[in-house]
Amino acid sequence: MDEEKVKKTLISWRHTLHAQPETAFEEVKTASFLADKLCAMGCTVHEGIGGTGIVADLTVGDGEKVIGLRADMDAINVEEKGAFSYRSAVPGKMHGCGHDGHMVILLGAMWLLSESRNFNGTVRAIFQPAEEPGKGAQAMIDDGLFEKYPVDEIYGLHNIPFLPEGEIHTRPGGIMASEDNFTIKIHGRGGHASSPHVGIDPLIPAAQIILGLQTIVSRNANPLKPAVVSVTELHTDGAHNAIPSNIVMTGDTRSTSPEMQTLIETRMQAIVEHACAMAGADYEFSYTHEFAPTVNWPECTSHAAAAARKAVGEGKVKDNCQPWMASEDFGSFLAKIPGCFVFLGSGKAGKENYMCHNAHFDFNDNVLLTGAAFFKALVEERLPEK
Repeated sequence: MDEEKVKKTLISWRHTLHAQPETAFEEVKTASFLADKLCAMGCTVHEGIGGTGIVADLTVGDGEKVIGLRADMDAINVEEKGAFSYRSAVPGKMHGCGHDGHMVILLGAMWLLSESRNFNGTVRAIFQPAEEPGKGAQAMIDDGLFEKYPVDEIYGLHNIPFLPEGEIHTRPGGIMASEDNFTIKIHGRGGHASSPHVGIDPLIPAAQIILGLQTIVSRNANPLKPAVVSVTELHTDGAHNAIPSNIVMTGDTRSTSPEMQTLIETRMQAIVEHACAMAGADYEFSYTHEFAPTVNWPECTSHAAAAARKAVGEGKVKDNCQPWMASEDFGSFLAKIPGCFVFLGSGKAGKENYMCHNAHFDFNDNVLLTGAAFFKALVEERLPEK
């Protein structure tokens, strides 16, 4: 295939998707665009999985093994500030996390594989809605994704603007964090600020809880295991001269293993309970699991690293990188199916690189073919010809 033609086509596809961003479970035009391209490549396309998700199969030879490749589809609710010609045409929405690029990388991989056909088995492209709220992967699973369209292994990627353009990083084990949310409500007995002794001041246990929660990471967690606990909001019904009766605190925790999630939740519950007991205050505590940690399977990580070396060269691959404490619902797939998630460097040398979710962010078109070549190499690695 003409490499320049492929690059220009991928860029054109990416700009089309960038201009028509759709947020979680609303990716109708996006799904239609993808389905049309995949059908033209000769793929068998299944639509409406988990809402707006798509599964597309390409089979060559008589191999029974199936390799899954996943891309996320949704945009974010941010007003785009970029000044380029293909900027978002939808007010208040933009592809600010690079999912437009991820989709085109997977489209490009399927295109390259449909032309070369140098593998034996089935490659199953999974275009997943609603990654941003952490609901899309589970929606596809709940809709019978792996029962209707089983895969033996699954792989995915995310662009990283703070990594050099064209590098591919991964690691065995936890590569991206869980995200858990918590709400703590403390109920005391408010009163005049001049007479704290006749009430129950909920600010005292609140302050003790905020400080106590930091000991989970500093004293309870293994220092070699990543964890973050953040109290991000505190609201009271008091005034400058009135001790409040009620306090609401909310926050967020991150970790890279289910065991650390359990430790954080258990210790948090104990700290809240005992701080409130000392003050004579009542409390309500809720803790929700929003994103599972993304935990790579070691053998699949080795396969992904080997494919990366084939695609970009030894010097641009790191197979034991640092985890990133952001969250990604690909972890829900890896909790069920062997696989690996990788980071694709998209930072342009000598230029200002905006991080994902910034209103000025735009995916680096230079790595579209790089990502597609990685996925192609991975399929050839895992589904070798006879």
